[in-house]
Amino acid sequence: MTEITKEADAESTGLPAAVEAFVLRWGDLGGQWGVNRSVAQIQALLLLSDRPLTAEDIADTLGMARSNVSNSLKELLNWKLVMRVPVLGDRRDHFVAETDLWQMASKVAQGRKEREIDPMVTAIRAAMAGADDPAISPAVRQRLHAMHDFITSVDSWYQQMITVPPQQIMRLIRLGAKVVGLLRYLPGGKDKPADDG
Repeated sequence: MTEITKEADAESTGLPAAVEAFVLRWGDLGGQWGVNRSVAQIQALLLLSDRPLTAEDIADTLGMARSNVSNSLKELLNWKLVMRVPVLGDRRDHFVAETDLWQMASKVAQGRKEREIDPMVTAIRAAMAGADDPAISPAVRQRLHAMHDFITSVDSWYQQMITVPPQQIMRLIRLGAKVVGLLRYLPGGKDKPADDG
């Protein structure tokens, strides 16, 4: 079973209703993000847990098979979204989630970049190495160049953004549309105001 059954109530899961609802919803969202539901539910449970949990605790609370929990924890450990922590007097592995939301987002972004952007960069660079082949039409060559420019710009932007402190990123996010409005004053920006002079 990969989800808390609808018949389960707060008493049977041991979770407050709001936590149970969040765990279920996070699991559903995981599927939309390309993440296994069990993995997402376990991350949510650990994220909202007041204490480190063992794999047995997680399996009992979520009604999952122990093997499913074990495999899901391995995936979360690979993403660095959960960590093993020692608990005095207990030899079992205990787990806690990354609770710093910026760290969590950064680790997910890094993992996605490694799995999705980096292979694209490699593929487009390999394609560009043969782009001068006379058998390639000018239109296809132009598309390859456009794709190369786009992919390398995204990669470069990511490399710049990982060095920006979270507080500055939050300020930038809060500025929202104001930043877009300022871009029109840069060279190449549209709708520049007319010169008064």
